[in-house]
Amino acid sequence: MGVLEDLARARQAFERREWVAAYDALSGAQGAAMPAEDFTRLATTAYLLGRLNDFIQAMQRAYTAHVEAGETLAAVRCAAQLAMVLLTSGEGAVAGGWAARAQRMLADVEGDVVERGQVLAPIMLRHVLAEEYDRAHELALEIIDYGRRFDDADLLATGLNVQGRLLLYSGHVPEGLALLDEAMIGISTGDVSPIVAGTTYCSLVEACQEVSDFGRAAEWTAALTNWVGAQPGLVAFTGQCAVHRGQIMRLRGAFHEAVEEFELAVERYERTGTPAPAGLAMDECGGVLRILGELPAAEAAYARAIRFGHDPQPGLAMLWLARGRTADALAAVRRLLAEPRDPVHRSRLLPAAVEILVAGDAVDEADAASRELTSVAESFGCPGLKAMAHHARGDVLLAAGQPASALPELRRAKLDWQRLEAPYETARARLLVGGALRALGDDRSARAELGAARQAFHELGAPAEESESARLCGPAAPHGLTDREVEVLRLVASGRTNPEIAAVLFLSEKTVSRHLSNIFTKLDVPTRTAAAAFAFGHGIV
Repeated sequence: MGVLEDLARARQAFERREWVAAYDALSGAQGAAMPAEDFTRLATTAYLLGRLNDFIQAMQRAYTAHVEAGETLAAVRCAAQLAMVLLTSGEGAVAGGWAARAQRMLADVEGDVVERGQVLAPIMLRHVLAEEYDRAHELALEIIDYGRRFDDADLLATGLNVQGRLLLYSGHVPEGLALLDEAMIGISTGDVSPIVAGTTYCSLVEACQEVSDFGRAAEWTAALTNWVGAQPGLVAFTGQCAVHRGQIMRLRGAFHEAVEEFELAVERYERTGTPAPAGLAMDECGGVLRILGELPAAEAAYARAIRFGHDPQPGLAMLWLARGRTADALAAVRRLLAEPRDPVHRSRLLPAAVEILVAGDAVDEADAASRELTSVAESFGCPGLKAMAHHARGDVLLAAGQPASALPELRRAKLDWQRLEAPYETARARLLVGGALRALGDDRSARAELGAARQAFHELGAPAEESESARLCGPAAPHGLTDREVEVLRLVASGRTNPEIAAVLFLSEKTVSRHLSNIFTKLDVPTRTAAAAFAFGHGIV
């Protein structure tokens, strides 16, 4: 009775998605008499709790039990699941063996069955990993067809997910995002199994980040966080969930919190025995540490990313630029731009490439890259990428000595970033707006933009940008003089009378007299002549 009670308790916990309780009860009940379906449940809970080896062992036992019972189709399902998990864990050869075994077993099965679609899933994934996208797309369409004909929510979600991602990489971004949203329908209704649901959630958020659709990424990251939180003890998918939370925190300017999330992601990936994806977390972490001015820590993060097998470019080139190694940064982005990339990964490179090329005085190259980015952004239709394109275009035009053309681009970038609630990017756009206004002779408006940028960078803890803003703002007026008082003092020093000053500044003579009185008090001088001497002595004129 003890084993039967354990199994009953385990099945109830499994249905309630109480994975720790289900795993403990199933582990205690496993034995020769345990039904094959319960070994499958044990394998599922082991996977969700980050116990990869336990998953493999339990699923192999489920497979063997089904084979011994003559339950061929059930055994095929186990083999297909083993192949999928082993592929995602980097064990391609073993995964291929299980997929081949499943196909061989199906050769003896008459008629069309849903398991034929299930076996196609690891084969499709193998083609994706090999970057054989045309064949992977064909298989995705077949899997979607099986899912619809057999009303299999897992197959439908899997096929739509891969088809959507592949459409993104071929440049059909709106269509791809629509398919990814459709893949989530079965998850929202609870029809998709936990492993497929977690995979689809993470894939969708990753795709949104890749195409810079930050609004959609924030919505689905919140949904993923809630989904994870509703399953006590869940470990699988929590690493990627932490990465995506960190990405949204970085967008919102919560830099220190973002670093903590990226570090948590690495810990979760290593805990599940799948450390390779931790490279992206360290790449993202390096970018945030660079903004915070912690350049040695940023370099260490990028080095960790490389050790995990992840290429941290163009973030690493941006770090070199921050360290004054402009030639190295230029060489890196030129090499990256020359390499063939799909439109999505090209869009991830172009904004940094433009910034580095402008900094390296390669304005013609930056112009070409910014025009390409504008074209890609229009094709994708994603707000974040459009903001990057306007920023890049304005940066290039300003560097080319065309501030009047740059200003509307930069103002549009500032507005787009404000709508996305991205304070750091908004402040960066303000910095360039201020530069354009100053180049156009509107110094007062320029100082207002630069001052707002400086304050934002100070609050965000971005020292390099704060210092640049302060430099562009110029030195603070001595003795607490306001901007208007400095303007009045300059005109006094030039020999203007109060009526003349009033006419130049569009003020009343009474207001000019009040400003002059304040100037005398702040400078502790008795006359206009003494005030003028102070202005000349302190470089105000």
